[in-house]
Amino acid sequence: MMTLKPGILPLIFLASMASLAFEVLLNVSSMFNHGNVRLPLALDRVLRWFVVTPDMHRVHHSVVPSETNRNFGFNLPWWDRLFGTYLAQPAAGHERLVLGVSRFRDAAELRLDRMLLQPFRGEDGGDPIGGPKEAAH
Repeated sequence: MMTLKPGILPLIFLASMASLAFEVLLNVSSMFNHGNVRLPLALDRVLRWFVVTPDMHRVHHSVVPSETNRNFGFNLPWWDRLFGTYLAQPAAGHERLVLGVSRFRDAAELRLDRMLLQPFRGEDGGDPIGGPKEAAH
């Protein structure tokens, strides 16, 4: 049994380091594409082939259901292109894009206690977010 330790410990260390590297990359990319950053259009067009840019991912946070169900990725853009969920621009353009969930846009819903309960609320019988009762825009 003692002869296995020298071989197993480096594997555990490597797996731990790989996991740490993945988490750091995931968080850095998430902060980048959720950031309120405006890249030059030419740079954004090129970067979209390699990483998810803020403008690309922002479409996913639209109140319009057909846009909300697009651009899911926040690290690699290829998945959305591969599965047909990529949308280059929102219909209203980025300047007039309305973000959020339409049911929770009332100022009363922005209190901490209400936000913590939002995932569990479905008073009208529908799924709280994006369910059958969600109005199309």
